Amino acid sequence: MPKTGQDGHGSRRHSPAEEWLDARLERAAEGDQDAFADVYDTLAPPVKGLICRVLRDEAQAEEVTQDVMVEIWRTADRFRPELGGARAWVLALAHRRAVDRVRHVQASRARERRSALLAEDRPFDEVAEAVERHEDHHRVRRCLAALERHQRVPLVLAYYQGMTYLEVAACLATPAGTVKSRMRSGLHRLRTCLEARS
Repeated sequence: MPKTGQDGHGSRRHSPAEEWLDARLERAAEGDQDAFADVYDTLAPPVKGLICRVLRDEAQAEEVTQDVMVEIWRTADRFRPELGGARAWVLALAHRRAVDRVRHVQASRARERRSALLAEDRPFDEVAEAVERHEDHHRVRRCLAALERHQRVPLVLAYYQGMTYLEVAACLATPAGTVKSRMRSGLHRLRTCLEARS
């Protein structure tokens, strides 16, 4: 395939090294394993550096780097040198994969925290201290237990875990306005219950 001698914006000519890398990636797309080895040796270090900056985790960065390099081997035929150089194409792919991993990890952690909190109602003593320090823990525990789950769980997260409205909303995958409303109504019912039992 003929080279344009320019990058994707048509404003800068490729250096000899970039043209060599473009050619090696094109050869890799045709199944040339030696060409791919050259691409790997040249681009794996900057790919890992980029991914590590996004993930801030050496082990995960290594894993994602290997995934990216395998994907390059599998999809090298999608590379179009007339749209930009091989280095830019590979680094863009690496950045997308790193961001995907961050989102996956965050979603997994949120699901784990949500499942644990929804499955257990144990932190009532700690909530009691934060919600009403001078009340009897037994009464607070009973009043919390009387709340509907959708009101109780946000209060547990906010007072026991020290989360903000936005953090609670993210953890429960619920709009912040809904969480704020549920917490407000939950606190009102909690105070009413505590006053009735005093």
